[in-house]
Amino acid sequence: MTTIKDIAELTGVSCTTVSNVIHNRHHRVSAETIEKINTAIKDLGYTPNMSARSLVSSSSKVIGFVNHIMTNQNLNFMEDPFHSAFIGILERKLREHGYYLMLRTVGTSEELIAFHQNWNVDGLFLTGVFQDTFFDSLSSLDIPVVLIDSYVKLANVFNVGLEDFNGCYTATNYLISKGHRNIVFVSPSIYESGVTKERFNGYKQALADASIPYNEQFVIKSEMDYTSCKIASDKICDLPNVTAVVATADILAAGIMVHLRSNGKAVPDDISVIGFDDIAISRLITPPLTTIHQDINLKGSLAVDMMLQKLEGIAPQQSQIILPTQLVERNSVCTLKNL
Repeated sequence: MTTIKDIAELTGVSCTTVSNVIHNRHHRVSAETIEKINTAIKDLGYTPNMSARSLVSSSSKVIGFVNHIMTNQNLNFMEDPFHSAFIGILERKLREHGYYLMLRTVGTSEELIAFHQNWNVDGLFLTGVFQDTFFDSLSSLDIPVVLIDSYVKLANVFNVGLEDFNGCYTATNYLISKGHRNIVFVSPSIYESGVTKERFNGYKQALADASIPYNEQFVIKSEMDYTSCKIASDKICDLPNVTAVVATADILAAGIMVHLRSNGKAVPDDISVIGFDDIAISRLITPPLTTIHQDINLKGSLAVDMMLQKLEGIAPQQSQIILPTQLVERNSVCTLKNL
C-alpha cells in the first residue's frame, strides 16, 4: 500500500508538503510542486486513509442515515423499495461531493447519541421521527440534521417532506368520484406528528367533504411484509360491501392486491386499489397501480443540498421544503356501474 512517505521520496519533498497537498492546504506549496505531487499520487495509486484524515481535519466525510421506523423486529425496512431507492439517491449525490453514507437503524435516544459519538459522522439524515423523547435528543447534537418526511420542528433542524394530507385526500376523493363509498384505509401504525397521521387525516377529510360517514372498522393497520398484507387482505374481505382500498404505500397496495386475488377478489372489478409513492413496482404489477406520485429524485437531491449547505456553514433559504403530489391513473381503479 502506497504511503505519504513513498510519495515524498519519489517527488523529493517532505512528508509535510505531501500532506498539505492531499488536504488542500496549498498556500505554502508552489503550483509546480502541487502538480508533481498530484502526478505521483496518480502514478502510485495512492488512496488516502479516511480514518487518519478524520483525525487531522475533524471531518469524517461520513453522513449518517438513521432509520427510526421501528417495525416488527423480524422485518427489514430496506425491503421497502421506496426506502431503497431514496437511500440510493442520497448515496449517489453525496458520493459526487466526496462524502460517504452510513446506514443505521436505532430505536432509542441512547443509541442515537452512541452512533454519533462512535462514528464521528459529519451530519445526519433521519426518517421516522415523531414528537417523542427520541426527537428531543436531537437538540443535543452539534452537527447538521436533515429530517425526511417529519412533522416535528426544532431550531436548526431541517426537513424535506411531502403534501401527505393532500396526497391521500386526492386518492380518496378520486375513488369517491368513481362511485366508491365503502373505502378502506390501510397503513402502518399511525403516530401523532407523523406521515401516516397526515395521510389518515386526508382520507377522513375527503370522506367528510363527500358526506360519507367515517367507519372505524374500515381502518386497518398493516406492515408491508407478505404475512401482514395477507392478514390485511383477509380483514378487507371480511368487511361488508367494501369496494375500494387506499394504501399509504405502493408496496403495501401491491401486497394487498396479491392476496385479494388469492381470496377470489378481482382488482379492480371487485375491489379497486390505489397506492402512494409511484415507485417502479406500481408499473410492474397486474393491473398497473393507480397511485399518488411523489418526486423521489427531487426529494433526495434537495435533502443533500440542505446537508451540504449546512456543512459549508451556509444557512439554507428554507428550513422546511414540502413537495407536491400528483395522481397517476392506471388500471387498478374502476368506476362503479351504479354511478
